[in-house]
Amino acid sequence: MIIVELMDRGGWMMWVILGISVVATVVFLDRFFTLYVRSSFNMRGFLSRVLRLVETQDYRQALETCNVRTAHPLPKIIKAGISRSNRRDKEIERAMEEEMLRALPSIQRGLGFLALLANSATLLGLLGTIFGLIKAFSSVNAASAAARQQVLAEGISMAMYTTAFGIMVAVPILFAHTMISGRVDRLLIQMEEGASALLGSLAARLKDPKVAS
Repeated sequence: MIIVELMDRGGWMMWVILGISVVATVVFLDRFFTLYVRSSFNMRGFLSRVLRLVETQDYRQALETCNVRTAHPLPKIIKAGISRSNRRDKEIERAMEEEMLRALPSIQRGLGFLALLANSATLLGLLGTIFGLIKAFSSVNAASAAARQQVLAEGISMAMYTTAFGIMVAVPILFAHTMISGRVDRLLIQMEEGASALLGSLAARLKDPKVAS
């Protein structure tokens, strides 16, 4: 097969870089499914329903509304705030912040690893280039005058293959990292917006003279 021949020409480092590409693909698909598919739900509609129920002091129904089947952390954050609706603002805010902190590891999981894989693919490609050049010049010294040109060409070819393949693997991983990172940032913004909206609504209810009485 042509692909196997190209991999062999680049040396054993090509297979290491290929392994990195496979691992990165698995990590990306897992993160994409979790952050884009499982975390997908109508955040605006959900928040609007919950805030209307909070305004009418129907906290029980508001808590039931938070039982949404989604990996998005916002419902749990909102539920933590509503369950302490009779507490002070600071306690409500602290409860939602704690829920946010619990959600962060699962949201950000894999981000640093994708960046590591992208950098590793690039550096291993460069390392393979160095190995190829070492092999080329070492072989030149040991080869006869007639074979030196061919041996040198094979070594330099091996060096260039690993460099090119390392970059070819690293670039898509960087795009995947940027894509996942952008989604994580949007989720964090949605979490903060939802928590702030609920806190404002609960604070308004507590300050309402009719509610206080």
